[in-house]
Amino acid sequence: MKTRHILSASILLLFPALLAGAGLQVTSLKTDYKSGPLGIDNTRPMLSWVILSDRMNTMQESYEIRAALSERDLERGRNLVWETGRVRSSRSIHVPYEGDPLQSFQRVYWQVRIQDNHGQRSGWSNVASWEMGILDSDLWNADWISPLLEEKTNLSNPSPFLRKEFNLRPGISKARLYISSHGLYRAEINGKRVGDQEFTPGWTTYHHRVQYQTYDVTGLLNASDNAMGIMLGDGWYRGNLAWSGNRNVYGSRLAAIARLHVWYGDGSEVVIGTDDSWKSGTGPIRKSDIYNGETYDATRELVGWSTPGYDDRDWEGVEIMEIPLEKLIAPEGPPVKIVNELVPLSIRKVGDKQWLVDMGQNMVGWVRITARGNRGDTITLRHAEVLDREGKMYYDNLRSAEATNRYVMKGAGTEVFEPHFTFQGFRYVMVSGYPGVLQQDAVRGMVIHSDMGRAGTFSCSDSLINQLQHNIVWGLKGNFLDVPTDCPQRDERLGWTGDAQVFAPTACFNMHAATFYKKWLRDMAADQTSEGMIHNVIPDVLGGGGATGWADAGVVIPWVVYMNYADTSVLEDQFDSMKKWIGYMEEHAGEDLVWDGDFHFGDWLSFDDSSPAYMGAYTLTDLLATAYFAYSSGIVSDVAAILGRNDEAAHYKELSEQVKHAFRDEFVTPNGRLVSHTQTAYTLALAFDLLDERTEQLAARHLGNNVQQFGHITTGFLGTPLISLTLTGYGMNELAYLLLNRKEYPSWLYPVTMGATTIWERWDGQKPDSTFQDPGMNSFNHYAYGAIGNWLYQVVAGIGIDPDQPGYKHVIIHPRPGGGLTWAKASHESMYGTISSGWKKDGDQLTMEAEIPANTTASLHITGQPEQIFINGTGLIQSGLSYRTTEEGVVAETGSGRYKITTTLKEPRE
Repeated sequence: MKTRHILSASILLLFPALLAGAGLQVTSLKTDYKSGPLGIDNTRPMLSWVILSDRMNTMQESYEIRAALSERDLERGRNLVWETGRVRSSRSIHVPYEGDPLQSFQRVYWQVRIQDNHGQRSGWSNVASWEMGILDSDLWNADWISPLLEEKTNLSNPSPFLRKEFNLRPGISKARLYISSHGLYRAEINGKRVGDQEFTPGWTTYHHRVQYQTYDVTGLLNASDNAMGIMLGDGWYRGNLAWSGNRNVYGSRLAAIARLHVWYGDGSEVVIGTDDSWKSGTGPIRKSDIYNGETYDATRELVGWSTPGYDDRDWEGVEIMEIPLEKLIAPEGPPVKIVNELVPLSIRKVGDKQWLVDMGQNMVGWVRITARGNRGDTITLRHAEVLDREGKMYYDNLRSAEATNRYVMKGAGTEVFEPHFTFQGFRYVMVSGYPGVLQQDAVRGMVIHSDMGRAGTFSCSDSLINQLQHNIVWGLKGNFLDVPTDCPQRDERLGWTGDAQVFAPTACFNMHAATFYKKWLRDMAADQTSEGMIHNVIPDVLGGGGATGWADAGVVIPWVVYMNYADTSVLEDQFDSMKKWIGYMEEHAGEDLVWDGDFHFGDWLSFDDSSPAYMGAYTLTDLLATAYFAYSSGIVSDVAAILGRNDEAAHYKELSEQVKHAFRDEFVTPNGRLVSHTQTAYTLALAFDLLDERTEQLAARHLGNNVQQFGHITTGFLGTPLISLTLTGYGMNELAYLLLNRKEYPSWLYPVTMGATTIWERWDGQKPDSTFQDPGMNSFNHYAYGAIGNWLYQVVAGIGIDPDQPGYKHVIIHPRPGGGLTWAKASHESMYGTISSGWKKDGDQLTMEAEIPANTTASLHITGQPEQIFINGTGLIQSGLSYRTTEEGVVAETGSGRYKITTTLKEPRE
């Protein structure tokens, strides 16, 4: 390997400006990943910002942060609660607040300015802020209340309505509503809905943690008479959950707690909390269940129920519930919101008052429908993901989930209905009983998911692969609904840990997923047993756990979050949970460190062609369990080292090495053959670095031969995310492209050829003759196999993470063209700003383009000889960039900026 470095005082003259005229700016200020959050309970919030510069190779050399309790004080630089002075550091993400101790309800305003390595100094940034929530449970000044209504415990009851009237005087300066519930809630003040979040307070392990939300309701209040109302739904708390009619998992009674805090301009305050003076009743929501749907009778609407003066004389009272206030926590993850509205692709009449609606996309949410009809007319909406080969709605794979909404019309002109406390996973809707002709403008698909914000894009010259990427993203959208669920349509929709573990890298590229995972991981730790067992689903509603590859989510996902966001807090928060899980594995493996005998899901849904001569691509679960034991122990060693716990780092490193040795003794022959001769076995052994140097190369050969022999993928949930990266890593990129490009079953593109718009649970959920797999387990929106996305972004487009400088502090740009593609490109909104990588082939000429954000560096992997490579029109040799030669070409070290690279492709070496 050769290294060359030419210094040039005029290097900047070689490159065009990144953002002409922009100077040096600080933008996108975030507090705990969020813009202007309300109601946080982290007393050392982490502050981050993005730097924009009109110069190449820009690095932050120092920063200054100032914070105050009023915007005026901040801008005048007085009464500051925190002033860092000039801090010499390139750190621009996750800077912890270290000012005066924070108090409940405080709003903190802050700014930052920086100086860069070119001697430029930015102005103060725009003002950002955060607001504290309730840090002391004694400050709630409210009770948990439950409606005094006659209810049945074994079925869905009418949704309770709660209300209270109160008076406020003029001079309101601001008002906040802090609210939570057992069950789901929607709040209204003076006839208007509070906020736009759905499925609040969210799904947590309710026995340990219940989230509350904070809303700015200043604009909803009157300086006179007011009324507040709360609707409740069964939700995850007491509705159907899992299967076999399982209800009331967390309790049988719905409840709510609310605290309306009003501040006046003269400094006085008033609090209106839930107490025994509230009233309860029922209204139009006759039943509402996540699996089964909602029935809404508009003839029972309570007109004006959340406005002052409403006649509630016939309403019942409420009961004070003894529920610990200490369980109430501020939300960490993103809220669920309506993020898209879809217009139907087609509407077809299929019977008397029956219409088949095709939304054109397998989506998650509900249908909003508009109609004019007579009082008592009932519109029924039943949902399905696919049609059978006769073009009829296919319901069998929903199992017991009814997935049906009903609306009883009141007969008062144009009426609009959308449900409140249910969601469906569907592409097709059978609308029955619709009065008149159902037109396209009367139907809208309301798409919901956790509002993480889009982070990544990918596209290439192959339209089928682009549809695959589309399906990956929509599978993510449909299953990231406050927890990472397995599927959104049948009687399940649970936070399966195995699915989440394998998909996490792909999710973090496509979405800003850090806080989503951090919230879920806290529930995982809360549900973990004292012996260290991590449950199969989180929040735990099934009771089982300890399955390798599934429970390892408690180690792998914090590591993935750290790699993508360089956030050590997730490692600190989860470290004890990680150690407990390793202890559980060690206890169950025994002295020989080979974990055998326990139940594991294994390489779930791996390939089986049902041939009597072929046993299927079954991988021994003992092999998989021991492989994950070694892998997770190694991760925990790395985490301990990052946290400065050197003794523990050494302990877990030694444990990992011992388990690897046990793995080799038990499962590997001297010729590098594994006892399970499957793609998954070889993939994990290689990806987890379980083999010695000699057997490693032999095992890689076995993997390549296996892929060539079958000509297709045979892996299940555990092998699929890693096989393509492993093939590429061992110099078999052409085989990785072979797997990608295959269009027949089993492959990623087979469902695309069958019209899929999301990722399927099975490789052959729908067969070529349009018949279906086993309806007992056949979801058409199941993101696990979408984990191929990680390979698309890293290898095809070429955006990678440097493990030694995580969070894209140092970016790896390393596209590896192949598979007949003529171009590919991707982008990712990192914590530092936009990263992009793209390439285009024209004969033997390759053009690459890359964008690297300020305050980061990059390694550009370029195919070709140094003398054939030009960067922004200047030869590499003359550019002044540091570079080294490799077998593929060169690796050039760069700073921030936009780069256009041209090179001549060389034939790969034999």
